[in-house]
Amino acid sequence: MNLNTAARLLPLTTDYLQRLLLLPLVIAMAISSGCSSYGTISNPPALSDTRNDYSIESVLKNKPQGKLTLLLAFSGGGTRAAALSYGVLEELNATQLTIGDQTINLLDEVDIISSVSGGSFTAAYYGLHGKKTFTEFKSAMLYKDIENQLIDGALSVSQWFSSKSRTDMAIDYYNREIFNYASFADLQNSHSPLILINASDLSSGARISFTQEYFDLICSKLNHFPIAKAVAASSAVPLVFNPIVLKNYRPCDIGIANRLMQQTSADHNYELQQTINTLTPYLNDNLPYLHIVDGGITDNLGLRAIYDVIELSGGVQAFLGHVDKAITAQIAVIVVDAATQPQNTISMTNQPPTIKQTLQTINDIQIHRYNSSTITLFSQSLNNWKNQLSSSQTIDPYLIQLNFSQLPSARIRDQFNQIPTSLSLPNEQVEQLISAGRMLLRNHPQFKALIASLRDKKTQK
Repeated sequence: MNLNTAARLLPLTTDYLQRLLLLPLVIAMAISSGCSSYGTISNPPALSDTRNDYSIESVLKNKPQGKLTLLLAFSGGGTRAAALSYGVLEELNATQLTIGDQTINLLDEVDIISSVSGGSFTAAYYGLHGKKTFTEFKSAMLYKDIENQLIDGALSVSQWFSSKSRTDMAIDYYNREIFNYASFADLQNSHSPLILINASDLSSGARISFTQEYFDLICSKLNHFPIAKAVAASSAVPLVFNPIVLKNYRPCDIGIANRLMQQTSADHNYELQQTINTLTPYLNDNLPYLHIVDGGITDNLGLRAIYDVIELSGGVQAFLGHVDKAITAQIAVIVVDAATQPQNTISMTNQPPTIKQTLQTINDIQIHRYNSSTITLFSQSLNNWKNQLSSSQTIDPYLIQLNFSQLPSARIRDQFNQIPTSLSLPNEQVEQLISAGRMLLRNHPQFKALIASLRDKKTQK
């Protein structure tokens, strides 16, 4: 590894890149990178029909029609993000509502969970284990000292002579300790929401979701792809972890339809056109290999992935038609944003900022500005979807943003903003984050309004 190259690439990274500032890990990277393998192909070709593999269409078609449309987005941020999103799942599970003569559990109503980086650990585990998550996930992931386990492995003498990369080590650990070697075929549960684990392709700049529709673009099969590898890709901070390499097997002759990009033009929609521009090269055989890294580079909230799959299908009405779902009176989106705003001390002195301060500040600026534009885009889209669907009934949209700025006092906000982006946190901090996730959701005005609306209105079955 060339550290000058690392410095040039730093602006690409998400807030999880703060871990790069750990000198021992950088040294371990430099020592081990010369011996580690890279370029091992992680995905098989599609040799038969993939319509029954883990796809947006197949999962949502099999999921029973709910009383409302409920979407969750889990941000990046290491264990901090995993614990905060876990708290939101707990609160949803604790929310029981009686509608007419039927009692529902709000967690059972979730249709899609879209996640990046740290949030992908929680989303993937819940997709695999459902409500067993509430008895298993803390010990399986949240209480584990994952980061130091990976650092110790990178620093071990045996790693110097190993052909395994740092990413391989992480995948092995996640497989063994968290996901028990599960694959996407194990996510095929008729009552589970669609789990969108999101990553970024360094070669094209595309957002990639681990669903069969995206794998169809490269003539590959997803069902036997390991969950641990997808989560590792979603959280693979550039330079700290090697990208995961996927092969584009085009051209293929098995008649795979383009189920993702139904919308082939996007006049006057710059965001959608950008997405189409990054995905089209896969279809034209221009990109033989994908180098997959942290999903937070292209969307640190997980919201744009939801936007993409809906708009690429031709809009919300077309999307609902593709997945055989009825229009519901309530559409709710809960965004769990674990980004922090630690105190910036650069302005307190006339001395030049340290490298650490500079990197952290650049990273924070990029994250918060991009998150703001993502929220604006999604809020506008939600209103557009409401207008498109309101011809048949009145639609109530709810965009529920949860973040640390909503905590009740400056002292508590400062306390949470100092929690590092790490895969190792004290159990006490984990519990504080879980409690914060529950409280932020329970007290959010839009969430209260959603509950009142569900209780007061008859929803379409």
